[in-house]
Amino acid sequence: MNLPEPQTRTFLGLVVDIEKGQIKIPQFQRDFVWTMQKSAGLIDSIIKGYPIGTFIFWKTKERLRAVKNLGKQVLPEPELGQLVDYVLDGQQRLTSLFACLRGIILTREDGREDDFSKIFIDLNAEESDQIVITDLDGKDEKHLISILELLTGDFTLLASYPHKYHEKLRKYKNRIESYQYSIILVKDAPIDIATEIFTRINVGGKPLSLFEIMAAKTFDYEKNFDLSEKFQELIDNLKPLNYETISDATVLQIISIILSKECKRQVILQLNKNEFIRIWEQAIDSIERTVEYFRNSYRIPVSQLLPYNALIIPFSYFFFHHKDKPTGDKQRYLEDFFWRCSLSGRYSSAVESKLAQDVKRIDQILAGELPSYDWSIDTSEEFIKNNGWFSAARSYIKAILCIYSYHLPKSFNDNAIVNISNYWLKQANSKNYHHFFPKAYLKKKDYGVFYINHILNITIVDDFLNKREIGAKPPSEYMTKFRSNSDLAGTMMTHLIGDLNTFGIWDDNYDKFFDERAKLLSRELSKRVIKQEVDRKGQANLVDDFDEELTTVE
Repeated sequence: MNLPEPQTRTFLGLVVDIEKGQIKIPQFQRDFVWTMQKSAGLIDSIIKGYPIGTFIFWKTKERLRAVKNLGKQVLPEPELGQLVDYVLDGQQRLTSLFACLRGIILTREDGREDDFSKIFIDLNAEESDQIVITDLDGKDEKHLISILELLTGDFTLLASYPHKYHEKLRKYKNRIESYQYSIILVKDAPIDIATEIFTRINVGGKPLSLFEIMAAKTFDYEKNFDLSEKFQELIDNLKPLNYETISDATVLQIISIILSKECKRQVILQLNKNEFIRIWEQAIDSIERTVEYFRNSYRIPVSQLLPYNALIIPFSYFFFHHKDKPTGDKQRYLEDFFWRCSLSGRYSSAVESKLAQDVKRIDQILAGELPSYDWSIDTSEEFIKNNGWFSAARSYIKAILCIYSYHLPKSFNDNAIVNISNYWLKQANSKNYHHFFPKAYLKKKDYGVFYINHILNITIVDDFLNKREIGAKPPSEYMTKFRSNSDLAGTMMTHLIGDLNTFGIWDDNYDKFFDERAKLLSRELSKRVIKQEVDRKGQANLVDDFDEELTTVE
């Protein structure tokens, strides 16, 4: 990268370069927010010869997602290979200048239109007064001229003003056209340096996200590729499947893992634009097939239940390279991989490094080989009991909720499948979560909060049932209402609750319920993990999100 180069340009040079598409405003810049009054103040400073600050441009052959038009002014795309100046600092000032000096009509977010041709010079104003104005109340239009008319009007128009104003008209027009705009040019810098410069300049604002940088970098006018639009299409497609919470960062990591088997920030920033675009559709197909697999094979109905969003990454890598639904050993090894990651807190830290390691394991599964693991999994009843504190943020708890949802929990009263919603599952006091032995009842029995608010005491029910039928009543009382359900035993098994007598429900025996449900859950977890030597050597060390706020359900 060369040292920044200071230079100056005139009004005409700037405006012509904008109209030619030589100067572009990258899309990661915030929307134009200056009012017409503030823009008028900028022109007032120029007319008075005051400094208005320095513009910082990034000169590059890269093509970023840029603001295509300003108002109704169509700004052309530069030719491929041509150097372009992207505005890193001074976007609000530059847009104000262009809008004022070209009389553009800009439509704001609220639909209101600002006509920048309605910015005027008060020819009666003194140098110490506000010369450039937008408020014409009490002003005689004979003593006003718009900035647009001053710059584009012919001799006849200007000569039509009283002779006493001719010198001002000439002086003001000359000052605008000859004003030397200060520019610092950053040349031959990679995009990560350019965006870092932008972030440092805008220290009071929000730093650019990796996705914003990549949306700018991968934009391709010729190929009609706009990452922001493509990502939104993906989310729209996933909404009906209840997997719309997948983040833009996860999608970038998937593309990077596919292309390089790494997904660190610096690796993503260096991805080849053409390769990124080339595999996009196939990568999106692999994401959609991953979602279908999670929903159908593991019966995880919503993305909010996934122990980690990051699990989508290795599975998408698998489906990118494996076009069919896995069967036999591959299916079994994938399931083992999923639960090993979910039950161990695998992606609670150093996610990028662990994903790079796990892609190698996925390669083994693709080859029909069982990977080895350097962490153990404990599916025992005691481990569940000791680590089951219920917090909706914990990956271990989400993994167990996935087991619950796998059995398609049904409503106690009518056997209807319980609707599980992303919206409801965002917090621990979700309408879907119900303490089978109500908290108030257990508190009276002197149980500690850990055992009251335990995953073994949680069932997934519908909102109506939770609020109106169960409330704070003990199980022996509220469950009596559901004897009318002819298949109540079958219904309870969908919640991993066996015989109501054996489980201590009719005599409100929480200890028996706690122990029996732990046995059932332990069996379910054990089915999903292929025991290896590492598991036999000792207990798993659960690395989980215990620093998250441990909220309780109401």
